[in-house]
Amino acid sequence: MSPSTQNADAGPAVKAKEDEVATPAVRILPTPQAQVVRHVHAALLVCLFLARFGALVADPVSAMSNATPVVMATQALYAVVCLPPAGSQTAKLAKKIRPGEKRRPGAESTGPSVAVTTLIAFILSAIATPALHVVLVLFGAPFLTHLPHTLLCSLHLATLGLFPLFYTRGVSGKAWLEILSARAPLDEVFGGLLGAGVGAWLGAVPIPLDWDREWQKWPVTILCGVYIGYLAGKLIGGSSLALGKRLG
Repeated sequence: MSPSTQNADAGPAVKAKEDEVATPAVRILPTPQAQVVRHVHAALLVCLFLARFGALVADPVSAMSNATPVVMATQALYAVVCLPPAGSQTAKLAKKIRPGEKRRPGAESTGPSVAVTTLIAFILSAIATPALHVVLVLFGAPFLTHLPHTLLCSLHLATLGLFPLFYTRGVSGKAWLEILSARAPLDEVFGGLLGAGVGAWLGAVPIPLDWDREWQKWPVTILCGVYIGYLAGKLIGGSSLALGKRLG
């Protein structure tokens, strides 16, 4: 058999192997509770934002500070009920018994701790907040003024967009390389991050317009864009038309 024939025969096998190790999309847990909470989660965020919009315009720092614990609790509920924690797929694969192998006692209990995963995801989101602050400054946020405004806006962006990704992806280098290069498969968590980022960018459009409106001050429209974009991206990414597809 010639080398070219061998390469042709090996092609499908190599491609199948690459597809096998590709990072899979995050799927909502197949439970009735998850299907309900995923929709209640979106409704809660909408109601919270609408209820606090007046306070946000009047005093952005106080409004964002007071809303942060509620948003964190809402995100934690969504993650715990609806999303598989980081490492759950690996743990599930590890439980499979090979031919002739006996299951070891206690093997059924292996798996990630939901409480620990949630805590670590929040810690990583908090660590990433200053980096998001820098990104917002690079995109035009005030550099020497409005520091608490920008930091709290970054914290909300991290809690919405990054927390679910840290919860489901952990610190996998391969997964985060795909996320940062926008090559990760679309799903609710990655779609939410993309939507929040695009929403924050579009939210800056009304600020320089000469309308002289109170809601145009920093960072009210940015935060509006973050929430609207996050919910839209989450909805689109989790839809049957987009789930599992990759940008480009």
